[in-house]
Amino acid sequence: MADPLVSVLLPVRNGARTLQSALASLRGQTFADFEVLVLDDGSDDGSAALASALGDPRIRVLSDGARRGLAARLNEGVRLARGSFVARMDADDLCFPERFERQVRFLQQHPEVDLAGCRAVVFRDGDGALIGLLQPPASHEALTRRPWNSIPLPHPSWMGRRAWFERHPYRHPEVLRAEDQELLLRALPSSRYACLPDVLLGYRQGPFQLGRTWRARRSLLAAQAGLFARRQGSFGKAARG
Repeated sequence: MADPLVSVLLPVRNGARTLQSALASLRGQTFADFEVLVLDDGSDDGSAALASALGDPRIRVLSDGARRGLAARLNEGVRLARGSFVARMDADDLCFPERFERQVRFLQQHPEVDLAGCRAVVFRDGDGALIGLLQPPASHEALTRRPWNSIPLPHPSWMGRRAWFERHPYRHPEVLRAEDQELLLRALPSSRYACLPDVLLGYRQGPFQLGRTWRARRSLLAAQAGLFARRQGSFGKAARG
């Protein structure tokens, strides 16, 4: 079979409750030239079997029974991806039907952009009630105006060039719950980002957990400090040279 244009990385750890809906939203895309790499990270709830049972040749289930962590699984997915573009997707979110079609078209029309996201509607886990809208700005300049605060590009909405993901792998050991922000910040000096103005993703919001949020912010702050220190050191060496 010919290589697909898009490879979708879908990591899952005990996500059987929502995985079927996520996969259904992928299978309903108006753009069909893609593969889905279901990256099972040691699930014990039948997630891998659920994905395999769909019998869709576009869905590749990668499951070795081990728990290696999100960053390791995403890097594994990039290594095994066959598409020219790599898209992110979470096991508890939903893609709108035209997401891939519009993102592929945008990236083909804008070869200077490495990574493109989209806007997303936020819905509540449980009853599906709409509770918000993620509206990142469209341009690279606006997205990265305050990078040390955040680069507001929702990770489940990403689609980028495979070569970009190969140049900028996820950090391992990973920055727990801040893997994607760390990657955006680390890759920033040599990258261009964008966000489509279209709402093309449904982002599932679970209950707020203060401890988890605090750990994520603390991990990201430590990574930011390390990156800043290394860059300052590089600038100092260049100036002295």
